[in-house]
Amino acid sequence: MAENRPKPDDRSDNVEKLQSMVFHTIENMERAEESMAYTDSEEQLQSIQAKNERRRESIDAFRSEIKDEAKQNNQNENR
Repeated sequence: MAENRPKPDDRSDNVEKLQSMVFHTIENMERAEESMAYTDSEEQLQSIQAKNERRRESIDAFRSEIKDEAKQNNQNENR
């Protein structure tokens, strides 16, 4: 019977993945801001603004995680 073993933790491409997530989140923010010009609904404007604020918070968290991952990668390379 085969043993079930967890896959090893491969974090080698986490920085690239996080950078891609930042890029796509910024794109989504820009598209949302552009869409604000086409609505006259105050409710929709507030919704877009609130969502973009959450996106800004996510970007800050992504960037912090990128720094942590890059630091970890540098430490692993120096071993």
